[in-house]
Amino acid sequence: MRPSSSAREKAKKLQLKVIDEARFLRNWAGNPLKTGAVAPSGQELSRLMAHFVEADRPGVIVELGPGTGAVTQALVERGVDEERLVLIEYSPDFCTLLRERFPKARILCGNAYALGEVMAELGNPPIASVISGLPLFTRPLPERQALLADAMRLMGPGAPFIQFSYALVPPVKRAMGYTISRTRWVLANLPPARVWLYRAVVSETASPATA
Repeated sequence: MRPSSSAREKAKKLQLKVIDEARFLRNWAGNPLKTGAVAPSGQELSRLMAHFVEADRPGVIVELGPGTGAVTQALVERGVDEERLVLIEYSPDFCTLLRERFPKARILCGNAYALGEVMAELGNPPIASVISGLPLFTRPLPERQALLADAMRLMGPGAPFIQFSYALVPPVKRAMGYTISRTRWVLANLPPARVWLYRAVVSETASPATA
């Protein structure tokens, strides 16, 4: 008996998952401080991050450190137009893969921490949301602060900077003009992770995220 189409689809997804995990592990072994994770974000975490992107705002949606595209795929499945996506990835191998998987997105192979410079090269289009898979805790605090400041400067007031982390504390602590909120832990992820949301608003009172 031939396997059903749904069974074949599940087998294909499993095969791609294994291949992506091998790619991630290979990149991590070659440069652990830049890759930051030994495996792509799991489906639940990817969907949770995509949930907070505010696609109704005008402008592009910037993803920092998309890796093999797990979160990118969650954005597309949520209904975000692929042509709105700007993906900034350091690894040339991942950039090649992203171009194959998301041919309508803008794939920029470079330093995501230089967000201001990268967006200037694109003509500084308006940004609706920034979603980040960067391993921020591998960088000095001033670099993290500079990245967040660049994102807040380039986005409209209240637009979200969405960052996942495995840590108990936020990658950048609360600063003047920012609010921070966080989600529940995604225990099914490897390792368990949660999402931090930063917004440039007048109020300095953080409120818990709901999802």
